[in-house]
Parts: sequence; C-alpha cells; structure tokens
Amino acid sequence: MSPIILPVFPRGFYIGPLFIHYYALAYICGLLAGWRLVRYMVTRPPVAANGQQVDDFLTWAVLGVILGGRTGYVLFYQPGYFFTHPLAIPRVWDGGMSFHGGFLGVTVAILAFCWKHKLHPLRFADRIAVAVPIGLFLGRCANFINGELWGRPAPAGFPLAMIYPGDPYQLPRYPSELIEASLEGILLFCVMIICARSPNIRQRSGMLTGIFLLGYGVARITGECFREPDAFLGFLPFGTTMGQILSIPMVIAGLCFIIYARSKRAA
Repeated sequence: MSPIILPVFPRGFYIGPLFIHYYALAYICGLLAGWRLVRYMVTRPPVAANGQQVDDFLTWAVLGVILGGRTGYVLFYQPGYFFTHPLAIPRVWDGGMSFHGGFLGVTVAILAFCWKHKLHPLRFADRIAVAVPIGLFLGRCANFINGELWGRPAPAGFPLAMIYPGDPYQLPRYPSELIEASLEGILLFCVMIICARSPNIRQRSGMLTGIFLLGYGVARITGECFREPDAFLGFLPFGTTMGQILSIPMVIAGLCFIIYARSKRAA
C-alpha cells in the first residue's frame, strides 16, 4: 500500500491583519471547551465549587498552561540554548511548549486558587482532570496540521504511513500526532467521562486525578514509541525519549493518588 503524501498545510489563517495560528487556536478552544465541562462537573455531588469560581479559575488556568508549558520546555528540552539566548524564551509563537510543564503550572494554579477560595484542592482537581484530554486532543491535531513531531519510520505495508512535506528524507512514517491524539485525547477522555459518571468515584477525592495521571502517563509512554524523538535530544538511555522519562513520575503519582483515594472514606 502506498504511503499518504501530505500536502503543506497553512499554519493558520488571517482575520484582517491578525494571523491566527492553529496551535494557539487549539489552546483557546481547549480551554473554553474545558471551562464549560468543568462548570458542569463541579455541580455534580459532591459539589467542588460554584460556576463563578470556575469562571475566575479560567484566567489562572491560562497563566498556568502558558507559563508552565513554556518554562517546562525551556528546562526539560533545550536549557542550553535558552540560557544562552534568553530573549528567545518568551517567543512562544515560534513553538516550544511542554505538556508536563503546563501540567505543573496548572497544578500550582489549582493549589493557589483553592487556598485563596478555601476549596477542597483534590475535589476541584478531579473536575479539572476530566476536561484536560480535550486540550490534548486539539493540541495533537494542531501538531499534525503544522507537520511537526513526525512519527518514526513505518514498516512496509503499514496502511496509514505518511510522508511529511518537511521531512528531508521523505520516509513513510507513523502519524504519531494522530496516534497520540487518539490515546491522550479520545481514549483518555472516554475513560475520564465514564469514571466521572460514577458517584462512588466522584466521592473519593483524588481518584479522578489519579486515573488521569495514570492514563496520561501510559498513553504518552505508548505514543512515544511511534514518535521520532526531538532531533536536538535524540534517544536517551535504554532507547527512551524525554516524553517517556517525564511521564514515568506521572504514572507513579497516579497510582499513589488512586491508592490514597481508595484508602480514604468517601468525601
């Protein structure tokens, strides 16, 4: 079967003089869709917050995603370059965001917001966790449109092998962005929604957070097996990638949250 030859997709579109990047649009749509879902989720018993508090948290979430995502990329992926080119650090429009950094940024935002408003942090985090796969799905779709984060070379006969226009070798590759969108986005979202429908799971504070951390970690580690590692990093010891290394603590943390939630009385 012949590989699919991808065209060069535009990276965005103009609205008057303003150029809208698809990656930025994915962030915006993900945050807005997540906001609406969380607004509904916090009202399900046990109540975690009210609608006005969710509205207020949206600004905190945006700052956590952007500041954490960019800081994580700088520290985890290219510290040498950015420390010698500090003026490039704020240039987020050139690309370079880390989910793991964004996750830490939102975690700090949740803790600070819950402390300020005297909310139960785990209960509030559980509701946020249900919505995160929406943004992950849209972000991976934007990666695909941008023709970035290619997959590894695919074996002969793989039905969805694709040739990326920016690939200097023009090799048939796995559509790793679509694989990750399916695992981290669609599959994980379905798992989170099914679990969130259970009153027993919702009542065990930290359970949904643990399920998300475990699910994302497993999905990312699996997806990285199809993705070409960043050229400036390559493979790490034992053939791992940076994405897999950073996901291992999430798997461990997820298991710890699940065990903790199961050991506590529903609250």
